[in-house]
Amino acid sequence: MASLHFLPQWVLTLFPKHGFIREGYIFGFLRLSLFTIFVPFLIEIVVPPLVYSEQSVVVVATYEGVINPVSSEYLHDAIKFAETEKALCLVFQLDTPGGLDTSMRSMIKDMTASQIPIVVYISPSGGRATSAGVFITLAAHIAAMAPGTTIGAAHPVAMGGAQMDEVMKEKVENDSVAYIHSIAEQRGRNVNWAEDAVRKSVSATDTQAKELRIIDLVVPNLDQLLQELHGREIKLGTKTITLATENYVIREFPMGWRLEVLKAISDPNIAYVLMTIGMIGLMAELYNPGAILPGIVGGISLIMAFYSLQTLPVNYAGVFLVLLGMIFLVLEITVMSYGLLAIGGIISMILGSILLMNEDFPFYQISWTVILPMVTISVAFTFLVLKFGVKALRERTITGSEGMVGQIGLAKTNLTPKGKIFIHGELWNGMSEEPVEAGHPIEVTHIEGLTLHVKPASTKQGGT
Repeated sequence: MASLHFLPQWVLTLFPKHGFIREGYIFGFLRLSLFTIFVPFLIEIVVPPLVYSEQSVVVVATYEGVINPVSSEYLHDAIKFAETEKALCLVFQLDTPGGLDTSMRSMIKDMTASQIPIVVYISPSGGRATSAGVFITLAAHIAAMAPGTTIGAAHPVAMGGAQMDEVMKEKVENDSVAYIHSIAEQRGRNVNWAEDAVRKSVSATDTQAKELRIIDLVVPNLDQLLQELHGREIKLGTKTITLATENYVIREFPMGWRLEVLKAISDPNIAYVLMTIGMIGLMAELYNPGAILPGIVGGISLIMAFYSLQTLPVNYAGVFLVLLGMIFLVLEITVMSYGLLAIGGIISMILGSILLMNEDFPFYQISWTVILPMVTISVAFTFLVLKFGVKALRERTITGSEGMVGQIGLAKTNLTPKGKIFIHGELWNGMSEEPVEAGHPIEVTHIEGLTLHVKPASTKQGGT
């Protein structure tokens, strides 16, 4: 048996002291250790290795609509999700007519600060990226378009119905030109065309955009886009990375229900409907205090309408005309105008609805299929309230002392002409121009102080 003197003394103390037993334990332990260490290497050499294909994650976010706070938050969340998933890149499928400058700049800041490449893909066929969409597309690390799409017309316009003077117009235009110039220059795109898109509102088709170096790719679908991206080098901050999209798995990033709701109410038609419902609800609560439900519905609708309007290019003259129309309809119920206030209210509401959105944003205009029903409902509600009001005035009073006129009671004593009568469970002083015997039914004709003037009832009835 071999000597064990080469082992440290503290190791020998771990095993029995008897010679052969100790050596057997130690050499058995060493053989087991060597087996455990070298067998995996032998298996790896002898057995053919299994091939595992590591798939790259590509996150896809899709947005269709105007650029507003909803789109800004959606892109921000999509970038954070893609970074958390360690995605190879984020593909942002875009179809937009433009929108708010503040939201656009917020989106570009997120794209610039992103730790992963951002690919903006204008799709589907027939889609567009105009106005603010041009800035967002040019700011992407990779810009692509589907066949049949367009890009351009990025000239800035004023919101709120105000007209910019020449000095302010020049300042805003120059600021936009400088901004798009820096974006195009940073991404290596056609700077001259980018400036013309702002100053002259020029546009380009997908093939023209590719030829003019506005975009990088023209591809028919998402799969083709990812195939084209394979092997492309992208400058991301201070480093350059190479995309490997040969083997990938797509992770969709859908818009959450909260953003879906906010996007829906940001539609000008929905905002107009909410505003109308809100005003009708408050009118109903004022006409009938204590109803509660109309006030709750009206208040919530108005708040949601105000949120929507602050994200839209609203012409405040249109807002005031709509409010003036509602006021006219309210006054029609309380003021005898022979219908003039109602006619004025209808005209004011229609004109206000037409002017409500800035005409420089045609994609924000309210549809006539929304305006006419809402005006009709408002007018119908007003006349419904007016009808019930007139009906209430024509009906006999049933409360207070006036409510006793025409009521039937019993003479408790002989009325010659004065006596006691019993009516409404109460004993009253009564007076009759005709003699009435006790127990005979009487009818109240009018009231004078605490005395009821009565006459004999035409038919005998029980007391009340």
